[in-house]
Amino acid sequence: MNDPESARAVPDLLLLTRPGCHLCEEAREVLGRVSEDLGIPWQERSIEQEGDLLERFAEEIPVLMIDGVQRDFWQIDEARLRRLLAA
Repeated sequence: MNDPESARAVPDLLLLTRPGCHLCEEAREVLGRVSEDLGIPWQERSIEQEGDLLERFAEEIPVLMIDGVQRDFWQIDEARLRRLLAA
């Protein structure tokens, strides 16, 4: 029998970016690889039109959020991301 509590929930991956950000492009590539390998979807949101996000993360873009918790910024470490998602 499958125990619903033992089933792993799909993590919510969100990449916060801004236009013209070269580090954001690198982060997209890393997230794309990991997402494809693990079958986990991700979303991207620009902070430009969201004042609260712009104020909070302006100097840290790109920012990776996993289940609403900031896990990485500036550069997304692929090995670390894989470990976080495997846990």
